[in-house]
Amino acid sequence: MSYKFLPKRPYLLRAYYDWLIDNDLTPYLVVNATYSGVKVPVEYVKDGQIVLNLSANATGNLLLNNEAIQFSARFQGVSRDIYIPMGAALAIYARENGDGVMFEPEAFYDELNIDSVDEQPLGFAEAVDQKKVKKTETKNQKGTSHLRIVK
Repeated sequence: MSYKFLPKRPYLLRAYYDWLIDNDLTPYLVVNATYSGVKVPVEYVKDGQIVLNLSANATGNLLLNNEAIQFSARFQGVSRDIYIPMGAALAIYARENGDGVMFEPEAFYDELNIDSVDEQPLGFAEAVDQKKVKKTETKNQKGTSHLRIVK
């Protein structure tokens, strides 16, 4: 007889988060920014990952449930809503000493990521490429100034 167990990741994440907070440590979350459904500021993504501060003074309305991690945070003074499907959480650790855990891959999340790739209208790579294209197009445009001489 084979049993289908629930994924361990949300339970481990909450346990480590609580343990870090109880020990006055700053919880940092490593996120796979290329995972389907992730909503993070792409300008802060490096090598497909982003590290986010989950401390109470860095987040608002933090929600850690079995499906996702949600909160609002400020990035250079601009408030952003962050959404991280649980499958995109790669690790949680303490800023101060690195104590924490890397999550092992779970087939449950791999299947979810594959199934929902087609649903996203604009992928991570496309969003990053669009920004680069817009910048180069702007640099290459030679137009007349919108200013005029007034005498």
